[in-house]
Amino acid sequence: MRTLSVNSRLTEAPSQGVDSRPIPDSDSYSLVDRIRRQLNEAIKGKSEVIEYVLACLLARGHLLIEDLPGLGKTTLAKKLAESTGARYSRVQCTPDLLPGDITGFNIFNAKTREFEFLPGPVFSEFLLADEINRATPRSQSALLEAMAERQVTVDNTRHQLSEAFFVMATQNPVEHHGTYPLPEAQLDRFAMKLRMGYPDPASEVELLAADLEPPESRPSIRGSLAISDLQRLQQEVSRVAVNSCLQEYLVQLADTVRQHPQVKIGLSPRGLLVWQRVSQAWAWLQHREYVTPDDIQCVALPVLEVRIGLGRELSARVVREILDSVSVPVVPEK
Repeated sequence: MRTLSVNSRLTEAPSQGVDSRPIPDSDSYSLVDRIRRQLNEAIKGKSEVIEYVLACLLARGHLLIEDLPGLGKTTLAKKLAESTGARYSRVQCTPDLLPGDITGFNIFNAKTREFEFLPGPVFSEFLLADEINRATPRSQSALLEAMAERQVTVDNTRHQLSEAFFVMATQNPVEHHGTYPLPEAQLDRFAMKLRMGYPDPASEVELLAADLEPPESRPSIRGSLAISDLQRLQQEVSRVAVNSCLQEYLVQLADTVRQHPQVKIGLSPRGLLVWQRVSQAWAWLQHREYVTPDDIQCVALPVLEVRIGLGRELSARVVREILDSVSVPVVPEK
């Protein structure tokens, strides 16, 4: 059986029996390459994390980043929003945050003698929910409908959100005082869970040098990708081919996850659909118009970790066991 490192990018040739001809270069890839370069300039030494973030965005998923303070989580969210020219909003989650502070609420207009809806921060394309586990379960639940259906219901009235609505949430894995763990129902609405980690020494030196430059000399990345372009790219990703034998492979992997003795929370059908969509996005980022087993394996850890309820090291070991226990299919030639 040929397997890859769970959290590494694809560097080997595609699996046996798959047409390895890449998709010809196009304007779509040029747009994404531009965003990739700009994000790598803003966030030093995190090219792998940025690749996963792009895959999550192109798969129309939502992202949870769990790590210590000061590692660039908020900066990444802001720079990603700036690069697309998206409407960006931020919610600083605290125990006194109310659901209406997120979704919006109706307010009485004394002049018109009618109630008017005042939209909340979810009415944007990019929402950063900072320290999401500091919000109470009641406030956390305000995001459930928005993340799953891209709509919110306030006082029995449904309000549609942007089709490009994207949530990036952060949480601190160490400080637990005054926090409320995310319930499984909410975790399942995230496509991935990532960690930033510390940059390498060379990247930190670059970071220090860049901080001495005057602000006006730093390159601007605002509006490099229009929302309409992003939606077009997401449509392209949705058309990446997934062979039926790979769908059977995904189902076998999901069944193995559910039966693993250390996994208390099995992979839901929604999680399985997310795994397929993120695999499509990963294949697209490799300039291919079809998914390979390698794509499925490369995104397995961030997709599964947010769902199986285990710590980072244990999740990596369990995911490796799951991937090793299922035979990799040979994809028929095109």
